[in-house]
Amino acid sequence: MPNTEISDPIPAATVVLLRERNAEVEVLMLRKNEEFDFGGMWVFPGGCIEPEDFPSKEDFDGAARIAAARETMEETGIETNPEAFVWFSQWTPPPMPRKRFRTWFFAAQIPGDEKIEIDGDEIHDHQWINPGEALNKQKSGDIKIVPPTWLTLYYLNQYASVDTLLKRFSSTPPKAYQTRVGKTEEGHRTILWRGDAGYDAGDATLPGDRHRLVIQGENYVFENTIEHY
Repeated sequence: MPNTEISDPIPAATVVLLRERNAEVEVLMLRKNEEFDFGGMWVFPGGCIEPEDFPSKEDFDGAARIAAARETMEETGIETNPEAFVWFSQWTPPPMPRKRFRTWFFAAQIPGDEKIEIDGDEIHDHQWINPGEALNKQKSGDIKIVPPTWLTLYYLNQYASVDTLLKRFSSTPPKAYQTRVGKTEEGHRTILWRGDAGYDAGDATLPGDRHRLVIQGENYVFENTIEHY
């Protein structure tokens, strides 16, 4: 008999490492081993928050920062300062029985000339890439990314410099994305976020405001009438 109980989200954290090259913003992305969670996907460094990451009981912010820095060291060999991370979003997948992660997203600027040392086990490849180029590669099918990564790249692509981007993140409360899933009248899977007319009902066919990502094969279409990025 299939498991229909809703799983509790597992706390996790990731950090978007940023640099500037040739007057462009670049972000470090890693390709996960096919046999791991998010296998074959291009992701940012990160992973689960472990009990030992908590500096004190219930300090999830501190634990998330420490976990993101620890995972970055494990996956790339880069040492970072978790206190310098800028928290800009948190993602919670839709309710479902299988394993899911509630993930803190941070951003940080690094020089970008450090040697990247991937383990060849969980991480199979890496690249520094402009966010707009990464979105184009996803659209053409050259790389695979999940919706939270896609929207983060979309957000990053709105800024011409890392300094401007981080100032914006620092001056804006972190965005909370509690995802729901629906289908359009054409049958396209649709990721819904708060503010979308169909969010409460989980019905992507309802008319009104839009805050969603419509998945049309390899093509992701972001529809947003409620906020400025």
